[in-house]
Amino acid sequence: MVDIERRDLVRAGVVTLLASACRSTEKAEEPPYLPPPGWPLSHATTTGAGLTNLPGAELAEVSLAELADRLARGEISSLALVQAYTARIAALEPTLHAVLEINPDAEAIARQLDAERAAGKLRGPLHGIPILVKDNIDTGDKMLTTAGSLALSDAPAPRDAHVIARLRMAGAIILGKTNLSEWANFRGNGSLSGWSGRGGQCRNPYALDRSASGSSSGSAAAAAASLAAATLGSETDGSITSPASLTSCVGIKPTIGLVSRGGVIPISASQDTVGPITRTVRDAALVLAAIAGFDPEDPVTRAAPAADYTKFLDTRALVGARIGVPRKGWFGLSRTIDSIMTVALGKLAELGAVIVDNIELEIAPQLGGLELAVFFAELKPGLAAYLARRGHPKFHSLLDVIAFDLASSQRELAPFGQELFETAQARPGLADAGYASARAQCLQFSRGAIDGALDKDKLDALVVGTGALPWLIDPFVGDTIGPGPNSTTLPAVAGYPHITVPAGNFHGLPVGLSFFGTAFTEPKLLGYAYAYEQATKHRRPPRYLATAEL
Repeated sequence: MVDIERRDLVRAGVVTLLASACRSTEKAEEPPYLPPPGWPLSHATTTGAGLTNLPGAELAEVSLAELADRLARGEISSLALVQAYTARIAALEPTLHAVLEINPDAEAIARQLDAERAAGKLRGPLHGIPILVKDNIDTGDKMLTTAGSLALSDAPAPRDAHVIARLRMAGAIILGKTNLSEWANFRGNGSLSGWSGRGGQCRNPYALDRSASGSSSGSAAAAAASLAAATLGSETDGSITSPASLTSCVGIKPTIGLVSRGGVIPISASQDTVGPITRTVRDAALVLAAIAGFDPEDPVTRAAPAADYTKFLDTRALVGARIGVPRKGWFGLSRTIDSIMTVALGKLAELGAVIVDNIELEIAPQLGGLELAVFFAELKPGLAAYLARRGHPKFHSLLDVIAFDLASSQRELAPFGQELFETAQARPGLADAGYASARAQCLQFSRGAIDGALDKDKLDALVVGTGALPWLIDPFVGDTIGPGPNSTTLPAVAGYPHITVPAGNFHGLPVGLSFFGTAFTEPKLLGYAYAYEQATKHRRPPRYLATAEL
């Protein structure tokens, strides 16, 4: 769920425990080393062979909304959709490593939903629509929920996460689980976004030697490659919006309290959330409407508003909207991002927005360290509570997971370590004397920056470039993120909504545009993103090139 730059880890003073303190009393038998699946690129990938005439080509770039219309007209069945997507996944998975497994009951569920439709029983616009979900979201079925780790790969979760239960009630078919940065990219230093011990290295479908970011790498890559009608990701800081930006997708990180986290493997109770990654704004609105709502298991959702978010999708939504543009600290980092942003701002103005330029929006330099302090305090108790909910027979604590990784180090710790886990384990959790102060300062700096900017200039929303271009996958040094704005941290720490929408590309590499604002302004942001999307149509389907055409 997190995509935090390594300089923040250094600033936070990350330390490592003695490995002996974490070893299990029962040493597991060490398996022979096996290279992670999907590494290095196969011959088919490097030559670009085998990626034309893909199965399910008739579904490529077809929106969820259009599929719903086709189902309603009787032009296609849910069973046919499941079969076509499954064939497409099978063809692309040797290259992308975006999908970990297919639901073995998907066809049976599709038949049941087709029968319901034939009988006149419709559950809503998601009835019979196949959706892929990130592998840190519990599904109480035959599929595993592992956060990409081999540790939890022995048995499925006993019950659905709240968001999965809501999707099933809405008629969605949970088609499968997507790959991710293991433990949502909060395990160790020098991590590779999109790598997990269970799934190997996920790749960006626009240039296969480049990252799809993380931690919702597989969800973004799968959505971009039309492996399902839509996908679910999760975010703590950047893990929906960054991958969506790097794969020419729409991603929504909702307001904390809009969508339940019950049954989702946690990092931070303060910042974790679940949201959609799709190819269109309308599809994102449809999925968000299905998953948002109150869950008694997650008290922060008590005030979650129920809404049909599609009613806010208006091509004239930007007319008269006051949109703030920060310059200092946001421009001058990447000439490419700056040029795309300049064009985007011109289009927003053309669509009727009042562009309030050069506003003040500072990311306080101490915010990264404070955010990490919160994560280190919340991870250990949060994971223990999750494992208790799940009733896992072997793993009850973060310490148990650390011990497993050490005992399975040749498979789990080969590409990078677990320093972040060890730091969290060494700290006293929520009893940390500095925790409450760190969280209070996080809110002060993040909400103060966003709400202060909105109030000072009477703004409706803020707009910035989402982030850097997709970077090369480098197993020797981990993520090598290039220059670009950091759109994710302020709304993530504040718990405010953030939506990214395709804004163009540089030599075929996608670039996103971000809208964010204060709490529960998803209706406004979706309207602005929709108006921009419909006027620009920047999304392009991936070509699965071995490398970018530079």
